[in-house]
Amino acid sequence: MRKILTAMSGGVDSAVTAGLLRQMGYEPGGATMLLRPGGEQEAADAAAAARRLNLEFHCFQWQPEFERMVIAPFAQVYQQGGTPNPCIFCNKALKFGKFLDAALELGYDGMATGHYARIEQDPETGRFLLKTAKDAAKDQTYMLAGLNQHQLGHTVLPLGDYTKAEVRQQAEAMGLLEQQVKKDSQDICFVPDGDYMGFLCRWGLEPQPGNFIAPDGTVLGPHRGYEGYTIGQRRGLEIAAGRRVYVLSKPRPDVVIGDGDALFTTDVTVTGTNWIPWEQPPERFRASVKLRYTAKPAACTVTVTDGGAQLVFDEPQRAVTPGQAAVFYEEDLVLGSGTIV
Repeated sequence: MRKILTAMSGGVDSAVTAGLLRQMGYEPGGATMLLRPGGEQEAADAAAAARRLNLEFHCFQWQPEFERMVIAPFAQVYQQGGTPNPCIFCNKALKFGKFLDAALELGYDGMATGHYARIEQDPETGRFLLKTAKDAAKDQTYMLAGLNQHQLGHTVLPLGDYTKAEVRQQAEAMGLLEQQVKKDSQDICFVPDGDYMGFLCRWGLEPQPGNFIAPDGTVLGPHRGYEGYTIGQRRGLEIAAGRRVYVLSKPRPDVVIGDGDALFTTDVTVTGTNWIPWEQPPERFRASVKLRYTAKPAACTVTVTDGGAQLVFDEPQRAVTPGQAAVFYEEDLVLGSGTIV
């Protein structure tokens, strides 16, 4: 690959990515995706960084696609009782899906992003491998574990071999002063205030009424909407229980609450698996698995099923949440991922 289109957000990581591509001998271009109202400033920041780096620049107006490919499935999982990670939807469908297609149509050989992860090719099998970043605190492989071989094979991730501090040093050397001081985004881009229920209601979701119930089925009182609660939640339950209680499960439209000890389990089922080093994985293998982005990997035995897997952890895991991704690791190698059901 020679010509690479960089997905630029206006921040330091994607801007440095484009600069590093040139140092690596590629011919970089830049592009941003305008996905929602209010994203115009980010697009302007990305365009400014591209001008500073003397890059050809494109702006893709994909608001309808974003609603269809990211927000709609985000809302659907909430309505089904899960707690989704929309960044994973976006990466698979838009950032490494539609964006990659656009890059190839424009004559580029592939794409790059500012994610902290590494891609290598196995010399024996020829398969593209996803590996964790040098900077463990910034590693983003959890968000990329759903990518397929076509996507991995047409992607360059220069920041996988850098720490965040080194990236900021590169930004200073490249004269990217505005990007260097810009804070990293922490929230879901279309819900910057963290009020998911407020967003979903404005988008058209109608909360399903029901009751808080005890594990034995005793009705404890009404809740404000089934979709507004997630497994393990303690704050904001708006019910006087006389002690700390947590959301244990969600048998629609009710929400089971009780003591935190009941949140632990060793058995987890996932579906929609994507395997990276193998076309067909072993029927059973050992792995370390992350059950949410901020979790530490935990040792388990994985038994592959038709379109999914059954996980049995060595130690009980707390608040396993349907809708989240389970990502499988063997040391620094990402084996694959699936969705917790």
